[in-house]
Amino acid sequence: MSPVTHLIDHGTHLRVALACVAASALSLFLLPDPLVLFAFAALPFGLVGGYYLKDFPFQLCLAFVIFSFFRIHEVFPVLIPFRIPQLLAITTLLALCWHYFGTRLIRPYWSIELILFLWFFALCTVGIVFATDRPTSFKYWNEIYVKIAVMVLATAWLTREPKHFNAISKYMTLAGVAVAAVTLYNKANGIGLVEETRVTIGREFGSSLGDPNDLSLVLLFPMSFACSLLLTRGLPKWQRLLGLVSMPMILSAIIATQSRGGLLGAAVVIGVFARYKIRSNVVLVTIAGLGIAILFAMAGIADRKSGGAGEQGIDASSDGRLYAWGAAFRMALAHPLTGVGLDNFVLNYWDYSNLRDGHNHAVHSSWFGVLAETGFIGLGIFATMIGLALRNAVLTSWLLTKSQAPAPAKALGQALVAGLTASAVAGSFLTQAFTWPFYIQIALIVALSRYAESEEWREKPGVALAGSAFEQASENAAHQRAPDLPAYR
Repeated sequence: MSPVTHLIDHGTHLRVALACVAASALSLFLLPDPLVLFAFAALPFGLVGGYYLKDFPFQLCLAFVIFSFFRIHEVFPVLIPFRIPQLLAITTLLALCWHYFGTRLIRPYWSIELILFLWFFALCTVGIVFATDRPTSFKYWNEIYVKIAVMVLATAWLTREPKHFNAISKYMTLAGVAVAAVTLYNKANGIGLVEETRVTIGREFGSSLGDPNDLSLVLLFPMSFACSLLLTRGLPKWQRLLGLVSMPMILSAIIATQSRGGLLGAAVVIGVFARYKIRSNVVLVTIAGLGIAILFAMAGIADRKSGGAGEQGIDASSDGRLYAWGAAFRMALAHPLTGVGLDNFVLNYWDYSNLRDGHNHAVHSSWFGVLAETGFIGLGIFATMIGLALRNAVLTSWLLTKSQAPAPAKALGQALVAGLTASAVAGSFLTQAFTWPFYIQIALIVALSRYAESEEWREKPGVALAGSAFEQASENAAHQRAPDLPAYR
């Protein structure tokens, strides 16, 4: 009798068996690939490893998020034949089922952000039925969005401890360095350039990083982690050194994309961290203005084929965005309850735009993209979810920084405030509403907030403020505006 069999009862046997059958069917439905069968062949080994390695599900989840978020297999095309994201998705799903039905290590909980996300996901799912092009909408839901939904819940429920926070900060930064290195290499060697000057990755085989705007937004997330590693005291010196090396490297890669939205997001990341140090709003705004001007000059925006100094008045890039936003609003007026459906904006552009240039265009705004594809109700839910998550991140980061919480928790909190703020600002000019950045950050905010509310870490001697002081701070913050963010401890 195996150790696992010995330690669980017959009722658990039945639950695990049913969970495995359900997971098998769901995996084959979501990922109709022969590799699914090989993954299930390795299931017994995964179960034994998952039982004795309590962090096994978290590690699988983190690996899947990194590969999916940063498109590592597309950054390094030699990895594409191995189908790593698909295998990680299958094994993560199985590990979740095992630890939920078998070991009961995973205990689901809910927050207002997760509830709003489920409402938004349900609206997107119902919208498939009313989409103007149902096959396109269902394909996007099946191949991308349903995976995001599963990983949002998995990330929120599996991220529980300071060592998890530490792993997220380190590996997100390292993944960002890997993407930045390839970006700078392509720029130096003239590989995959758009408009002769804007760098991309994997454009020749249709990677999502083949759009310089999307590439810049992907790089914003690790930039916030690199800054937090550099500026958070209490972390090991080598991690702070990692932040010191990574931050300028990632910023240089964002500059190389010549994305105005990406540069604005980078300025926001720097501004959020500067806010911890600079008390004067006047000084902060002045420095921010100068910083944005310097970033735009370094990026050579004036030399761009579109949106450069050679265009008079409103440039072609900005003009195209205005037409796209107008088309999005008209789509919402025509379909106010469910929108035109996931991934249907481009297909409907010609019917709702006043620009007749013979081409369909992307919406170039996360907010208008949600408005067009999910309607006014969807935009309301989405905006509320982002707003509450950002408020939660600011409050949680403030409470952790005011206390003597573990350094990895502080670093993650500060990174999430900067990252989500930058994504919201840059996302106003980039099409990212139904991809990974917003949702992973929301999941991590929920996980960190739950950790900050727990009593376990505050009960350790010398680790935090007195419990009553912490509770009083929480109560005060709930009834009034949080004070200026404190300096790093």
